[in-house]
Amino acid sequence: MQRILGLDPGLRQTGWGILEVVDAQTLQPLSHGVITSPSSAPLAQRLGHIFQALCTIITTYKPTHAGVEETFVNQNPASALKLGMARGVVLLAPAHHNVEVAEYTANQVKKAVVGKGHASKEQVAQMVNLLLPQAQASQADAIDALAVAITHAHYLQTHQNWRALA
Repeated sequence: MQRILGLDPGLRQTGWGILEVVDAQTLQPLSHGVITSPSSAPLAQRLGHIFQALCTIITTYKPTHAGVEETFVNQNPASALKLGMARGVVLLAPAHHNVEVAEYTANQVKKAVVGKGHASKEQVAQMVNLLLPQAQASQADAIDALAVAITHAHYLQTHQNWRALA
């Protein structure tokens, strides 16, 4: 059984979603949500809050794989640096629990979920809710995280099919 943790990193809000791969055609959403760090707290506390919340999610759902969306480069250097720190924590948490981590660009996620790399956020949300109607996801960051998990599930399926052919 494979469980995939999809993550959409952010300092203010980090989206997460857990999918179980039932078979080659079926993904079962287990849970999803958004980790919100208190904006009034010092940066170190905010990063610690994200890490602790992710560790709790990982301990609870025991994913076998994690997919993380790569973030775009912000024009504000201070914001880009803070986002990079949050992304580092998001990469660290699954690795800390020996969960294999893969990274995907926004275009890779959009292409895997919608079929085109320049799809709108609305198109991604519609497809996530079409592919995972049981999830009933409404928060944008959680939807993005579920899209990353779907992308990783497609990657795993393709990778396994190639190994079977070799």
